[in-house]
Amino acid sequence: MQMIIVDDEAHWVDNLSMHKPWHTLGIEQVHKAYSAREALQIIETQPIDIVISDILMPEMTGIELIEKIRESDKRIKCIILSGHSDFEYAKEALRHKAVEYLLKPPTDDELFGAVKTAIEQLKAEWESISSHERTEYALRENLPLLRGQLLLDALRGAKMPADEWSRKLENYNLPIRFGDCALLLVRLEEEFGQYRNNGQQLMEYAIINIAEEIFGEFTEVWGVREEHGYLAFLLQLKDESPETKKEMLLEKLAVQLQAKVKQYLKGSLSIVITEPFRFPEQIADTYRKAASAFRQIVGDEREFVMRVSDLEQNVSEGALDTIHSPPTISNLLEAGRWDTLEEKLQQVFEELDLKWSDSWEHCMEAGFMIASAYTHYAHRNGHKLEQLLGEDMELLQSGEAFATIGKLRNWTMAGLGKLKEGTANEVNDIRSHYVKKVQSFTEKNLHLDVSLRALADHVNLHTTHLSKIYKIETGEGISDYVSRLRMERACHLLKTTDKKVYEISAEIGYLEPAYFIKVFKRQFGVTPQDYRIGS
Repeated sequence: MQMIIVDDEAHWVDNLSMHKPWHTLGIEQVHKAYSAREALQIIETQPIDIVISDILMPEMTGIELIEKIRESDKRIKCIILSGHSDFEYAKEALRHKAVEYLLKPPTDDELFGAVKTAIEQLKAEWESISSHERTEYALRENLPLLRGQLLLDALRGAKMPADEWSRKLENYNLPIRFGDCALLLVRLEEEFGQYRNNGQQLMEYAIINIAEEIFGEFTEVWGVREEHGYLAFLLQLKDESPETKKEMLLEKLAVQLQAKVKQYLKGSLSIVITEPFRFPEQIADTYRKAASAFRQIVGDEREFVMRVSDLEQNVSEGALDTIHSPPTISNLLEAGRWDTLEEKLQQVFEELDLKWSDSWEHCMEAGFMIASAYTHYAHRNGHKLEQLLGEDMELLQSGEAFATIGKLRNWTMAGLGKLKEGTANEVNDIRSHYVKKVQSFTEKNLHLDVSLRALADHVNLHTTHLSKIYKIETGEGISDYVSRLRMERACHLLKTTDKKVYEISAEIGYLEPAYFIKVFKRQFGVTPQDYRIGS
């Protein structure tokens, strides 16, 4: 947990933050703020759980600070300290759900007791949010979506250990077990084209329901709409299914499905059924064969029911697996997951070396996919691939990059490094651009609102993101920069002008001259007036 202590009396803040054993309560970090505005800037960028604040401060009271906090985060716990036992103050603090209202100076027992209460309230709230019952309710609400996504991942070839499969099948209340299954792919024919822009999902949902009703008597059914528009059903015979003619049962049920859809939804279906296979290890390969079966139907044949074995399978060495399995190269590039992408590419080349070392076509297939992903990434980021790759582009244009697996590996890894380097330079340029915009705006508007929120709005970034990139680029936090700039500007004006202290205070953004004097003295050890005299 993280806590912040807010008070315009610096010695009080420093003493509470640095000389109390907060770690014994589970507080990992204690932040310091010498004004409410400084506290709000820290709260915007840090995951603060507890606020201990004085009630009377320049510019903004502790009560007003709680109001501001409540606008963006209702879970932060606030403890108010005050030198006044004023009932109205206490009533306002309680109205804004302060945990405690303590008179200054509180004893350690009072202060630690208030923080313990705040921690207990936080734990109770988060335990409620993450409670088993609430999680189960959310799971039930999203169960159809989760089941469908799990089946899609399996069809795409996502790898999962057996124990994770078992856990997910149980958690999602799926009756499918490891062992023999069949896959049914259903294609909606042209009669359903009229629903493409309006009602297509309802039609698909209706067909899935009809299929579950028809097949459900004899098989466990798990269905989803896959990425090519087919409806995919994983089927597993129940123990009580009839022993005779099991091989004909699925065809018979598929014909019934066609008939009922024709009768009630006025549309036709084409259906491909696979031979039994081992689930889950063979599902991705079986799915690819089933999808391929649709492409092997010659002419305009429609409304058929066909087993994959009924079609003459083309003799083939097989297809690449790793490069097609999720996450794809393009997705990893877009997410900037360079290390994961490099691991995936290494796995692609390991598969090529192991299975297809003498197949130029497989090398070419992998090469085209990699080159396509690289090109798409470059164009998405406003570049030409030729600009990023330089002389390596000639190897792609001549086809030399695809000549052997070794050459493709070298070209791919060299290209990956250049893409990463080009992106890094661009990111640095973008960071520098935002820093310059922030600094320019701050220098011109120091007398106005230059809080982190105002600066983030000016450059159209989220406060947390702006805070991070500014710190990465400059090594300095934005609030530190603004404070430093104000003090530098104050020193310059005190040295070179005859402006009054209150005028300088207003010019650099301090509404209360007394607060400006206090901050200046804390920074330089003398008051502004003494600094002017000394200069």
